[in-house]
Amino acid sequence: MQQNEEHVVIIGNGIAGITLAQRLRARTASPVTIISDEAANHFSRPALMYVYMGHMRYQDIVPYPESYWQEKQISLIHDRVVSIDFENRTLNLRQGQPVKYSKLVLAVGSSAVYYNWPGQNYKGVQSLITLQDLELMQQQTIGLKEAVIVGGGLIGIEMAEMLQSKGIAVTVVVRESLYWRSNLPTAEASLVTEHIQNCGIKLLLSSELKEITGDEKGNVTGIRLTDGREVRCQFVGIATGVKPNTAFLEQSDIETDKGILINHYFETSIPDVYAIGDCAQFKEPAPGEPALEQLWYTGRQHAETLAETLTGKRKRYERGPWFNSAKFLNMEYQTYGFVPRAWDEQQYDSLYWQHSTACKAIRILYEQQTGQLKGINLLGIRYRHDLCHTWLQQKYTIHQVMQELKAANFDPEFAKRYEPALLEQYYFKFPDHSIEKKETTWWKLRKLIPSISKTTENC
Repeated sequence: MQQNEEHVVIIGNGIAGITLAQRLRARTASPVTIISDEAANHFSRPALMYVYMGHMRYQDIVPYPESYWQEKQISLIHDRVVSIDFENRTLNLRQGQPVKYSKLVLAVGSSAVYYNWPGQNYKGVQSLITLQDLELMQQQTIGLKEAVIVGGGLIGIEMAEMLQSKGIAVTVVVRESLYWRSNLPTAEASLVTEHIQNCGIKLLLSSELKEITGDEKGNVTGIRLTDGREVRCQFVGIATGVKPNTAFLEQSDIETDKGILINHYFETSIPDVYAIGDCAQFKEPAPGEPALEQLWYTGRQHAETLAETLTGKRKRYERGPWFNSAKFLNMEYQTYGFVPRAWDEQQYDSLYWQHSTACKAIRILYEQQTGQLKGINLLGIRYRHDLCHTWLQQKYTIHQVMQELKAANFDPEFAKRYEPALLEQYYFKFPDHSIEKKETTWWKLRKLIPSISKTTENC
């Protein structure tokens, strides 16, 4: 371990902040302090919904006991940073004494986006991001009959599932014509939309919120849409996106835009101040890459990379192929690489298979000219992350991918396999390609099973 005495202070104890602290401790004995006003200890944010639904207790989503931090000699401060004196390297706290730092890392996360709707301050209107949001939602939804979710993203469907688990009738207001059409191609978005509706959640598509209505006591009574329709409810969940937490930096000299501006070493405009996770915005993102990477796994990667820089091995951040996973109720979703909502059909093509009755689909997108794999979408089916990552990183062609397709499926043993149907499409599209049907394991298997299109399976 290195023995310098630089004091690294991290604001935020989410996955980015905690991972950084752990990696620093593995590489140096220098003082490390984490400050957070949300919770005294780190917890698993993706698991908040399961606490609400009764599948887990709060203590079940706290992965490290207090003794862990004592053993690692990482100091935890449960307080709010109200201002930062960058010149004197001092953090001013709401309750405690000021904290000095040698290097400062901002891992302050994000917050919900509101659009100044009339009535948005009524009791019963809230988002779901923080631990405090969970506690408020537990209080505000006791005994309710009807709820509305505004927004059609991943947080929105989580909130809908949570409320439905309590027997509350849920309506979701979606601006697009299909659920998450802003991110998914039409076929996938249609499948997701149908699945959500079949699970008993009402979708108001191509709809926008105009105002939230309430009674004389300040309680929510319903919503009104821009087309004049009204929906009665006693709770309104806001899921219209998130924004980096930068408000407390507005009076400082640090450069911000939507987020805290950084280079690919996570350095901000102020020396020895860094930003990682949801709050960080790349000043010069690579072509085709997002400036904001607000995902759990990218927050962890930010921290792992920065830890090396802070301990003497300056390292540029290289994310690798894009990846995301989620669930639309009981339907799993994975995406790898580049699969936009729409693409230039002169430049790209895809193999797309969808089950005739079950909620399952596979799309493999590739370049027309070179055949190079660009991305994969999966619904109701899971593939191995390491293999898909390798295909993209090593620039596999569609032909190479199809040769290895049998190794990709990560579904449980004895679960049905749907790759033969996709392989059949491939042979139809590329009948003269060098892969020989008679020597392909999947082709042999294809002859032995009934046509998958005739298979029936419930969602």
